[in-house]
This record gives sequence, structure tokens and C-alpha cells, in this order.
Amino acid sequence: MVFAGNRADEFEQRLQGVSYADIAKQGGGIQATVKATRAASESTLFDMAFARASAMSQQGVTSLEVKSGYGLDIDTEIKILRVARALEEVLPLTIKTTFLGAHALPLEYKGRADDYITYVCDEVLPQIAEEKLADAVDVFCESIGFTAAQTEKVFQAAHALSLPVKLHAEQLSNIGGSVLASRYQALSVDHIEFLDEAGVKAIAASDTVAVLLPGAFYCLHETQKPPIELLRKYKVPMAVATDFNPGSSPMGSLPLMMNMGCHLFGLSAQESFAGATINGAKALGVDDVVGSLAVGKQADIVSWNIDHPRDLVYQFGLQPVHKMWKAGKVII
Repeated sequence: MVFAGNRADEFEQRLQGVSYADIAKQGGGIQATVKATRAASESTLFDMAFARASAMSQQGVTSLEVKSGYGLDIDTEIKILRVARALEEVLPLTIKTTFLGAHALPLEYKGRADDYITYVCDEVLPQIAEEKLADAVDVFCESIGFTAAQTEKVFQAAHALSLPVKLHAEQLSNIGGSVLASRYQALSVDHIEFLDEAGVKAIAASDTVAVLLPGAFYCLHETQKPPIELLRKYKVPMAVATDFNPGSSPMGSLPLMMNMGCHLFGLSAQESFAGATINGAKALGVDDVVGSLAVGKQADIVSWNIDHPRDLVYQFGLQPVHKMWKAGKVII
């Protein structure tokens, strides 16, 4: 949500068959966005993010998560999270912020991943916690990201600061991320295309939400699907989200993700609807406040001119919001 730059060139590369991993190895991908975001002013980033978040709100979104991760240094990570906090002050949205400093290895730390993790844990994270800029901490635990051991070091630092954790896990391979996340009672594990039964059982035991990201699956031309049947078997709550970002999922439509969750992953319409509401709220740790209509919860309500909730999943782009309330106040 909070980033600068454009990666349409990578879109064309992927159309020609170049993989996301290969683009990253060439110095593209996340690094391209990091360079642009570091160079952008806080006001410029705010204006860009305001437009994106406003567009999502117009589609019926009342709560969302904003992750950092396009700074990879203390000044830019703080800049990103400050913008996210500022957005909540001017938009009718509940915004939960997640520090994703361990998103990729910055170029200045090339070949020194352990040193970078130490920097994140000892310098960046404490400052972010002191300024109360993050509601959770995330790591990209992957063969092209950070190892399970490095991830655990970040988790330990987060827990020492009383911050809950989340994880990018099993997107491109399985290095045990979800099992690790379950040991730290993670709010969610995201992507999980390569999640196995042991991982599913682990997150079921920790009541961790499995966040399905069909936009990234689609844009990266992936073929390995999340283990939906196993998630059902062990009753793991499944959320559906956009994973909106400039590289692997430049898609900001939650209704589209609900549709794609059914077509690409085999979700039922009811599962997809729950994924965008109560289970999405649970992944953010706010399901006691929003995500469903219940006595005592905040009145975040969207009214649509449709005959049945499944219509929101069945088709997209044709159902403008009829009326919308945020905390009981009409906003559309």
C-alpha cells in the first residue's frame, strides 16, 4: 500500500516466462521498489497510498492491513509506517500496521543476512515499537528470503516487545515456516502454497489463520495450490486477501480475490465470503471488534443491491456499494 515506483517492466518479463525468483536474483523485484520508496518523500508516499486505500474503501473495504518492507532501513521503514498511521486518521478505515523489515536483504547487506537480521532486531524493531508504529511483525521466510533460524530471531525480538507475529510462509518452497509460526502463536501465515500436512496440523493447533492470496498465485503463474482440503480437514480458518503490492500482486480488488479464490483454489462461495470478513478480521487480530454482525461489535456494515451474499463472489465489477457504515456512521 505504501510504496513508490512502478514495476510494469517485470510484468512484461513474467509474460515472457521469467520467474519471480529469477527477477529477484537479477536485483529486480523488491529491490526496485525499495530504491524508489527510499527516494520518495513522506508526503509523496502519503498521496499515493491515500489514493490506493480510498479506492479499496469505495469497493466496500472497512478494515485493512498495511505492511512495511519497502524501506529495509530504519528511516524508510519508519516513514512507511508513519504514512500508514496517518491514513487511518483521514480515511474511514481501520488500518492495522505490520512491520515487514525482514522482507528482503538490502543491497548494502549483500552476503550478510545474519548481520541484517541483527540490525532489524537490535535497532529497527525497538525504535518502531517505541513509537508504537506497528501492530504486528512479519518475515518473508523463504528460499529467496530468510531462513527459519533468522525468522525465529525476529520472532523472539518481537515477542520481547509484546508484538504479535505473522509470516510469509511456504509460497515458493517449504522450509518449515508455518510450523515455526505456530510455535509463536502467529496471527496468520500468508501464501502457503507449499504447506504440508504437518504444517496444517501445527497452525490448526495454534489457531493461526491461513491467508490465501490468489492474486499473487495468478500473477506469478504458479501451479502449486494451497492445500485447501487439508485446511478444511483440520478446520483452519481461511482468509482471502489481495496481497496488494507493485510486483507479485498489483491487484487492489477484494471482490476479485473472492472470485479468484473460488475459481483458482476451489473455495466455496461461503468460504470465500468468510475469508474476506470474519477470517480476515481474525488474521488482523480484530475479530472481536469487526468482521461480523454481532451484538457488541463495531457497526461496520456494507449494503449491496444483490439477492444473496454469494452474488458478491459470483461476479465482480458490477455491484457498486449501495450504502456503507463505519463504526455506525454513514460514509457512502
